[in-house]
Amino acid sequence: MNDNVTWFKHAKYGMMIHWGLYSLLAGEYRGESSSAYAEWIQSKFQIPNAEYGKLATAFNPLYFDADQIVALAKKCGMQYLVVTTKHHDGFAMYHSQVDSYNVYDATPFHRDVIAELAQACHRAGLKFGLYYSQDLDWHEPDGGGYKSNDLETAGTTWDNSWDFPDETQKDFDRCFNRKILPQIKEIMTNYGDIATAWFDVPMTLSEAQSQTIYDTVRTLQPNCLINSRLGNGKYDFVSLGDNEIPKDKAAMTQTDVDYNDITGFKPSPLGLYETAGTINDSWGFSYHDQNWKTPRTLFRYKQHLNDFGINCLLNVGLDPLGRVPMMAEENLLAAKALEDEAKD
Repeated sequence: MNDNVTWFKHAKYGMMIHWGLYSLLAGEYRGESSSAYAEWIQSKFQIPNAEYGKLATAFNPLYFDADQIVALAKKCGMQYLVVTTKHHDGFAMYHSQVDSYNVYDATPFHRDVIAELAQACHRAGLKFGLYYSQDLDWHEPDGGGYKSNDLETAGTTWDNSWDFPDETQKDFDRCFNRKILPQIKEIMTNYGDIATAWFDVPMTLSEAQSQTIYDTVRTLQPNCLINSRLGNGKYDFVSLGDNEIPKDKAAMTQTDVDYNDITGFKPSPLGLYETAGTINDSWGFSYHDQNWKTPRTLFRYKQHLNDFGINCLLNVGLDPLGRVPMMAEENLLAAKALEDEAKD
């Protein structure tokens, strides 16, 4: 058995990090607040790529300290960390050779965030995982989602319909072959051992494309566990819906499921489940979102999930300067103190 399977079953707790150009806008554009999800702000306000891309020139988070973030995760009892390498806006938070639209080449910061977090995790003995948006990419004219705009979204449309309105000219295969698959190969090659591959929102991917991604990850990282949001039933562990908690164990026995629905249970032959949740409402940093979950709520949330055999992956949205928000840090540490008290 893959050693990571045993590890994942007992991990129980991890930290997710959402961070990107959207963090600079912090949930507000031209005096208007975005939806609950600040990382969707480009779609919410249909910000043209030519304008949104200028945020890169202001991205210089001088307070970012990978070791400090990893130390916080360990202090809170977390066993692994998952970070966004590329979200739906198409901006890579690592030094990509495939596309210069990345944190190293396009910003004055000129550092590889993923490399620094990977090294910090490896030094501290934390497992390291990577999030990659394998379908949606608003920077690309052929980015996915254009076949699903009848479905509700956190933005305006799933694809970039404001810069590239003619759906008849879109061909997701081009984006997949030119950017998505090559970038997945990069992140699975350049950052040491990767424990989990976290994909998201399978809207356009064919079954063959999901299989290609699965096989690519398995070849480059044989022990890496792949989540169910890759799509089309190609996965090792099940990602439940955002903040989702099952009502009872009967829900975990469903067999008639939509494998491309990002909510609900799916069969897991390895018995591996995880719910990613937010500490406030947004995944990306938002100034106006002060709806922080209390330490007791966070403690009970983790406890409830763990009682069902589900890992709890709690998200932190780093601020524009690369810091964990003060309330997030305080509440996470207080939740850990409550957990320690409960064990005594």
